[in-house]
Amino acid sequence: MAVFTPVSRDELSLWLKNFSIGTLTGFEGIATGIENTNYFVATSHARYVLTLFEKLTRAELPFYLNLMSHLARHGIPCPAPIADHGNRLLGELNGKPAAIVTCLSGRSELSPTPEHCAALGAMLAEMHLAGQSFGMRLENPRGPKWWRATAPQVMPFLDAARRKLLGDELAFQASHRLDALPRGVVHADLFRDNVLFDQGRIGGFIDFYFAGSDVLLFDLAVCVNDWCVDAAGGFDAARAGAFLAAYHAVRALTENERAAWSVLLRAAALRFWLSRLFDLHVPRRGEIVHPHDPEHFRRILELRTGDPAPPWV
Repeated sequence: MAVFTPVSRDELSLWLKNFSIGTLTGFEGIATGIENTNYFVATSHARYVLTLFEKLTRAELPFYLNLMSHLARHGIPCPAPIADHGNRLLGELNGKPAAIVTCLSGRSELSPTPEHCAALGAMLAEMHLAGQSFGMRLENPRGPKWWRATAPQVMPFLDAARRKLLGDELAFQASHRLDALPRGVVHADLFRDNVLFDQGRIGGFIDFYFAGSDVLLFDLAVCVNDWCVDAAGGFDAARAGAFLAAYHAVRALTENERAAWSVLLRAAALRFWLSRLFDLHVPRRGEIVHPHDPEHFRRILELRTGDPAPPWV
């Protein structure tokens, strides 16, 4: 269970007095996630999600909380942070930075259809457009700088073939400049379990705590590598086509983005292969309970180095 900092009922009841969201009626730990401590919180007013941040610092957190507030104000269904009586979005509970946000409706769709992928593509494009007016900037925390710093830490755990794949891909990515691509706020982790569907419609994007400033195309690559693949990691043409068409209808993709598409698909595969290797081999004590299998994204990366990218619309 991904609850690293326990909170008692009395502690939570006292903390909630800082907010105008009613009195506590119930709460339970959320078992998913590997980064933070999360609880569902029910009050006399509504349901919320409480997060105690285990890694992110107080200096980093205003970007994420203000981003969610900004997107929610612009109609993007995402958790909206609740301000306390002092108009602060970030507090402290049991020695950890803490925030409470609205609880969205719906559930994750782990077997998406082309229709689910189309809904995702349209909403992602809307999010990218809404993010253009967000004034804060934070470099993608799991971008190229993180890749270069992390690779030497996991190399000793790899066999010769995997070391070569990792080294070759880092060199390939370093050889491509992406300066001409549209940039803005990216979610950067929009996997199937971070999207809620409610009666076939998007109920919310959740877990923004890997978001940052990057090329917008990176978000599309992350989504296609998770939402639009078969069991072996190959592209599902129907789902990929539906996703890309729906995105393009809201925010037209540029010729430069089309030219860089295969590079970004490889970059997205590299990012998650590296992060899963790191979580498996260099965990922080008590934080990683069930690390994901790195081999899944190793196979996807190998496929992306040879397979043609899914067709544009």
